[in-house]
Amino acid sequence: MKPLYYTLFLVIFSSVHYFVICQNVPSSRSSQASTLVGTRLYFFGGGASTEVWYLDLSNSFNISTPPWHNDIVMPVGYSFGTSCLSPIDNSTIYLIGGRTWMANTGNYLYLTSVYKFNSKTSQWTTPTINNFNYNFTTRNEIQAVINNNGKIFVFGGTNFNSQTILYYNDMNVLDITTMTWSTLNQSQSYITNVDYTATLLPNGNIAYVGGRSISSSKVVNITDMAKIQIFDTKSYTWSIKSASGSTIASRVSHSAVLTQDGNIIIYGGSLQNSSGYPVTVYSDIAVLNTSSWAWSIPSVSGTKAPPLTQHSAALYKNYMILAFGNNFN
Repeated sequence: MKPLYYTLFLVIFSSVHYFVICQNVPSSRSSQASTLVGTRLYFFGGGASTEVWYLDLSNSFNISTPPWHNDIVMPVGYSFGTSCLSPIDNSTIYLIGGRTWMANTGNYLYLTSVYKFNSKTSQWTTPTINNFNYNFTTRNEIQAVINNNGKIFVFGGTNFNSQTILYYNDMNVLDITTMTWSTLNQSQSYITNVDYTATLLPNGNIAYVGGRSISSSKVVNITDMAKIQIFDTKSYTWSIKSASGSTIASRVSHSAVLTQDGNIIIYGGSLQNSSGYPVTVYSDIAVLNTSSWAWSIPSVSGTKAPPLTQHSAALYKNYMILAFGNNFN
């Protein structure tokens, strides 16, 4: 059955939790990358799309006509990758990994694993990277974070455009101040992870929530939501936090944002069968307290958002913005 897509929802987190549904203006899509730059929320690709859209959040607007704007197109069609904003100039967006589609050939082609987008001039460039790890070339289903020093961290992922599917458990780091790549290889006993969410906490730790992992016997498992993998970006060490509180169903391709008080809010995602196809798509919302490491389910009123997976999320002031996505109905 043809997948059903959605465009934009606003979630307001205050004393009352509710959803506001907005009009669909860009075409339907999923698996796009997104980054907030000031008052512009950018969306890159999705499927084989080369489109770049942004939502202008600088002023209040009528929710029936959200202020969408399109920008210069991408050099390639893009999906299942990740993007982040440079803290050096707060205007350059880096796209890392993903599936890149060449419209002129009709095939996936991987010419580079990193693209730079200057949001001030709307220009695309492909940077020269020192010491690049070429095993990363076809990496996708990943999520990157960037710290205040300009280091981008990308964990795990899987390959694409290969007859043999590989899952990875390495940590790849790109220092944008020197454009130097480094790879931290973990013991093979350490789990791989794809389709997770990655959230950089105020203390410099990255919290990895959910996703899929593959065991030493090549069995793919859904990651327990009560087991939060933590990577310390200062010491380059791993640990695991056991989360208490509400039981949250395991899932992949969900979204997560960090609140001003340091908690993680997740939305949606899906449960997949052994072939990797979603059989259940979620419409729930949950909050992870990163001080007590306890899950809770907030009370949500108003119009309920639909089940969504492979969507985008960003936090702007008191709004959690969910954009696009798929429900596989």
